[in-house]
Amino acid sequence: MKDRILHIFLSPNNGFILIFNELCIKILQVFDMLDNRRFIILFFFTSIGVVYILRLFYLQVLDPKYKSLEATNAIKREIEIPLRGQVYDRNGKLIVTNEEVYDMYVTPNKVKDLDTLKFCRVFNVTRGYFDSTLANAVDFSPRRASLFLRQLTKNDYASTIDAMVHFKGFYFEQSFFRKYPPATMANALGYIAEIPKKMYDSQEVPYYRKGDYIGLSGLEKQYEIELRGTRGVKYTLMNVKGEDKGQYENGEYDTLAVVGKNLYSTIDLDIQQLADSLFEGKVGALVAIEPNTGEILAIGSYPTYDPNVLAGKLYSENYVKLSKDPDKPFLNRAISSFYRPGSTFKLVQAVIGLNEGVITPSTSFAGSPSPFQFHSGPREAANLTVGIQLSSNPYFYNVYKRIIENTKISNPFLGARETLFKWGNTVKKFGFGVKLGIDIPGENNGLIPTVELYDKYYGKDRWKFSNFYSVSIGEGEFGVNVLKLANLAATIANRGYWVTPHLVKGIGNEKGTTPKSNSEIHQTGIAAKHFESIMDGMEQVVLNGTGRRAQIEGIRVMGKTGTSQNKKGKDHAIFITFAPRDNPKIAIAAIVENGGYGGTASAPITSLIMEKYLTGTIKRTAVKEATKNARYTTVAGKKANLPEAE
Repeated sequence: MKDRILHIFLSPNNGFILIFNELCIKILQVFDMLDNRRFIILFFFTSIGVVYILRLFYLQVLDPKYKSLEATNAIKREIEIPLRGQVYDRNGKLIVTNEEVYDMYVTPNKVKDLDTLKFCRVFNVTRGYFDSTLANAVDFSPRRASLFLRQLTKNDYASTIDAMVHFKGFYFEQSFFRKYPPATMANALGYIAEIPKKMYDSQEVPYYRKGDYIGLSGLEKQYEIELRGTRGVKYTLMNVKGEDKGQYENGEYDTLAVVGKNLYSTIDLDIQQLADSLFEGKVGALVAIEPNTGEILAIGSYPTYDPNVLAGKLYSENYVKLSKDPDKPFLNRAISSFYRPGSTFKLVQAVIGLNEGVITPSTSFAGSPSPFQFHSGPREAANLTVGIQLSSNPYFYNVYKRIIENTKISNPFLGARETLFKWGNTVKKFGFGVKLGIDIPGENNGLIPTVELYDKYYGKDRWKFSNFYSVSIGEGEFGVNVLKLANLAATIANRGYWVTPHLVKGIGNEKGTTPKSNSEIHQTGIAAKHFESIMDGMEQVVLNGTGRRAQIEGIRVMGKTGTSQNKKGKDHAIFITFAPRDNPKIAIAAIVENGGYGGTASAPITSLIMEKYLTGTIKRTAVKEATKNARYTTVAGKKANLPEAE
């Protein structure tokens, strides 16, 4: 009996607890019979206390393993940072990768007998840097690790690791920094940096440590959880001299780091880099979409910058420098800009008019009154095709007037409320005034005219068509980004529907799981036949109209020019396009700020990209060189004494 009890008390497993629980149950059954519940509760909790006291006594006094660990003085817990997932283009070309480096951390209360001068000499830091960085670490927490030195190369690590035995409280962790071999897509890819204090303090589940990297913009932010992977933990026995004595418990409690998942993007790197070269010396943006899938083939905001400059030790210095650029390279104009759509929006007015039956393809407004002047005489309003081809303001003024006046309400103020509301709902189905859902942060809703907006401007029931007729030609209370214009081109190419534009088509592998929203189909509710009439006009824009510079031999190109009115400097130049007409493969929108005319500044850019994507080469080398060399200086650029436009 004595040996049985001794075995129970000295057992390192849970056998004692199980047997003791059985004993407690037996005793409780006896007490239950006596109905002495107060005594039962008291006995139960006292018994639990006795169990844990005995267990603690065993671990700290009798267990030889505990004494052994105490003699070695420490178990070191090391975090293993996994490599971040890489990013590839649609053809398997590498866009983002990693370079392994080492970061040094310090735990202030473990710093003992430190030869500061020797430390500064070994790691080539000043005494001032050492003192200020250590003071910051103490302020953060004397007991928690803080980043001390960032991004030591493999050679730096190899030449200093042996000296670490003299610097108690300091240790290395393997890390990485991002590399961008093609040096493109800076705004869309985003960047990673040290976690900001506000973000660090607001973590619901503590994961990031002070000094850890985190995605702060673009795809790096959107897919942070997938890209970052899973950290590993390694426990090592250390003796009193700080020497590594091997794994604790043969690595039983270690966990392996899991590398982050790769992203397989929709980008075609060849046309992406072509777009970058064609936008040299220009400010604006471009988006190219595969219409039937919503996959973004190219996306650029200009001026751009080499994303590698925000990946190394000079992050802070380069960030400040880029922030001072008057043309704002950090502004992602593709998704966050605010432009009036200009004449490109006439296509939406036309297809709504056709769908509501207020016009037909043959409708003429050659003799109809309008506050706008003809560009080339009344013939430009002869029918819908010519109206689109010559971008007739009088024609589309009358189209929109018929849409707004298409009501049984005789009061023009009340009638305008009804039809503007209806018109607005249809416009939203094209993606205007709402977010399209692209898988990078920063997309804006844009602005469209609404009943609420005009009530605020003029007062309820105090406005009618004559107050907002400029909307007919894409001016007035309008704001769109370049993504929305590219999506409009894709919607027309698809004859009435669009797929959520997205940049990632595979996570983990090329066919890996992606959010369902990336493939969501959105219907405009407009009959497909009406888009054929719109295409007739768009084809004439390229063949005989304002977009002739978008022509590509052997390919039926659809296009529409636009001029976005601008109070400062020249107007912004817009061109939207898709090709071929049947079974379209690519839809593009481009804006050149202060470029003047879409047919001159933007159409050649989109045409060259389209030619490269559809044919694999560019035959019009002279056009390519002329487009690359064209310069359009913004008002902000002129104030900063940048070169004038050519």
